[in-house]
Amino acid sequence: MTNIAKGLEGVLFTESKLTFINGTEGILTHLGIPIQEWAENSTFEELSLALLSGHLPTAAELSHFDSQLKANREIPAELLTIIAGYPKGISAMQALRTAVSHLALFDADAENTTADARMAISIRLIAKMSTIIAAIRRTQQGLEPVAPRLDLTHAANFLYMLHGEEPTPEQARLFDIALVLHVDHGMNASTFTAIATASTLSDQYSAVVSAIGALKGPLHGGANEAVMDMLDEIGTPDKAADFVNAKLDAKEKIMGVGHRVYKYFDPRSRVLRDYAAHVAEKQGKSHYYQILEVIEKTVVDRLSSKGIYPNVDFYSGTVYSDLGIAKEYFTPIFALARISGWCASVNEYERDNRLLRPDAVYSGAVDQHYVELQDRQ
Repeated sequence: MTNIAKGLEGVLFTESKLTFINGTEGILTHLGIPIQEWAENSTFEELSLALLSGHLPTAAELSHFDSQLKANREIPAELLTIIAGYPKGISAMQALRTAVSHLALFDADAENTTADARMAISIRLIAKMSTIIAAIRRTQQGLEPVAPRLDLTHAANFLYMLHGEEPTPEQARLFDIALVLHVDHGMNASTFTAIATASTLSDQYSAVVSAIGALKGPLHGGANEAVMDMLDEIGTPDKAADFVNAKLDAKEKIMGVGHRVYKYFDPRSRVLRDYAAHVAEKQGKSHYYQILEVIEKTVVDRLSSKGIYPNVDFYSGTVYSDLGIAKEYFTPIFALARISGWCASVNEYERDNRLLRPDAVYSGAVDQHYVELQDRQ
């Protein structure tokens, strides 16, 4: 008998020094450092550089990297025109996938796959992703894109380009933490897809476009949007427990609950829950957060014995909503954070590249022969 690992679960295909996950105990580390410490002490810029370089950067290294990001925030005017011409009402991820592919056409070094070129393109992609997403959102609203500013952090600059006004320090910090929590998560579907594409020695843009395509699927990147749909369906906190119990009794899924890896609380959800609570309290305890509290208690009471707990998507949607971000842009923001992890993982794998070529167990017919068309029944 041949054992088939459906979904490649448990299959080891490479080594990585970037991210470690212990799903049983709810542990996530980057470079050996717990995600809670990254969220409390670091920034998106620092974690991105740490993953790209493989070590905690010095102050000089981080300053240089930050300057590189800021210098590469602008996107070509021709690309802005293309984005403005996208049909109104298209999905945000469809637009993002297409825009990143278009971006490659304006990069003279796009086809270069050397290690140095991949690193340089990674920096450009990380810097420009936020500008592209903000431009897509504003042009889809019939608004003019807002040019990036060089005096703002990566998180603050995105919110500024999205809304046309500078965020408060608290809003910028909250968004920065959300980005940090989503930067990398091991060999998830989109990261694996990026590596698979790059393993053919294809270019960095192709690898990232492939990853965006994988993230676009609702089983990977769309869960936080589905959580918000669920909250809108529930409506008020007093209906939440009955809603969850009815769903569970019917053996239906609760969005934002359960994880392919974690059999305990997703450590990212614990961090985001605390910040979501802080924002909700400051804004008068939003009904969204109140509903989530009831859902979490009900789910934990009924499902914790099966290793099913809320994941990071459970709270991220409310955080984004409180920051004025439309729910159809939650998944593009996932890409805005994960672009650093995609690039770092591709660059790491390419240092000892081997073409990915898995196999499948053949289960079809045997000993067959071709039958002429006129003789077929």
